[in-house]
Amino acid sequence: MIPVTPTLSLDDSEVELSFIRSSGPGGQNVNKVATAVQLRFDAAKSPALSHSVYRRLLVLAGRRATKEGVIVLTANSHRTQDMNRKDAIARLVEMIEKATHAPKRRVATRVSKNQKKQRLEGKRKRAGVKSGRRVGSGDFD
Repeated sequence: MIPVTPTLSLDDSEVELSFIRSSGPGGQNVNKVATAVQLRFDAAKSPALSHSVYRRLLVLAGRRATKEGVIVLTANSHRTQDMNRKDAIARLVEMIEKATHAPKRRVATRVSKNQKKQRLEGKRKRAGVKSGRRVGSGDFD
């Protein structure tokens, strides 16, 4: 079991891990050892996720989610398979944990009449100050 929140955990069988060759520097080792991890999580078929969490998860995943609802993460920042596997799972858990938080609904508010009046009065005063600074046309003989 992979714990996500106190009330939500994923079964190990829901996460499919495969090891691929990592890119970047490393000399001969890069060509011999498959240290990068590709994690596949079928969010659409996961019984642990509610529909609303699933929808938010797809938005968070962005281009890492396929049309079928499978989330694909690749971890290759470490030199060992174990560290990359832990990194990929931690990134998935973090993404799902973010998706469990429903966004706060925005309550529409209005500006009061008094606030509008004060703002316009302030603008009039400022315009008066600036117009007093202007030099009149032809008044400097």
